[in-house]
Amino acid sequence: MDKAYKILAKTKNFSHNLAKDLIDKGLVRVNGIRIKLARTLVPLDSHFEIQEITKPKILLQDKDLLALHKPPFTESYELEKFYKGFVLLHRLDRETSGVILLARENSEFSHLAKEAFKKREVYKEYRALVSGIVAESMQIDKPISTSKKYGFAKSRIDKNGKRASTYIEPLAVSGKKSLLKIIITTGKTHQIRVHLSHINHPIIGDTIYGGANAKRLMLHARCIKLLGYTIISQPPQELELQ
Repeated sequence: MDKAYKILAKTKNFSHNLAKDLIDKGLVRVNGIRIKLARTLVPLDSHFEIQEITKPKILLQDKDLLALHKPPFTESYELEKFYKGFVLLHRLDRETSGVILLARENSEFSHLAKEAFKKREVYKEYRALVSGIVAESMQIDKPISTSKKYGFAKSRIDKNGKRASTYIEPLAVSGKKSLLKIIITTGKTHQIRVHLSHINHPIIGDTIYGGANAKRLMLHARCIKLLGYTIISQPPQELELQ
């Protein structure tokens, strides 16, 4: 046994820093299981799989707005580095794919858009693949609090937390999995993940909140409507039920 990053570095002829970074980003699977701690002890003969990160895709761009399809495992804040002159209007979790919006920096539209998010005047629709059979639509209104330690955020249901509202609707069921349409009117950290875990239907791939192991978090931001714009990013095939 040895630390995962050391064995990965030796096996793939990587530097230790690169091996640590790949593991920390959740891109490495050891013997079929995804690991997130570079110092995890694994057998010396372990088999490693490294998931490739695809590039963002432009869905719409004009003088005011840049709408992107964010691939999983890309940090939202990194997009500002790729697209100079634009600033983020909101964020998606690192493993969540789908629509993300940036606005022209210091523009009137940027100010209006940020105000629309603040006033909850933005339509936000997701798709999620969850464990268990969800038979009917429901509204989840449970307050959430978030704690941050060593740069890592984790949320929980807390009666003293901030208001959070999530609507879910089953679209398909196969075996012991359900594909959900989700609409949120608030945007708390890990809101969808925490609410679905709370009703015992965690998102597949969400090992932080009780989900089954998978290549990624099976959560996708499908549609955003903002100030007359409607932006859609179709869910990837891996979120479809066979």
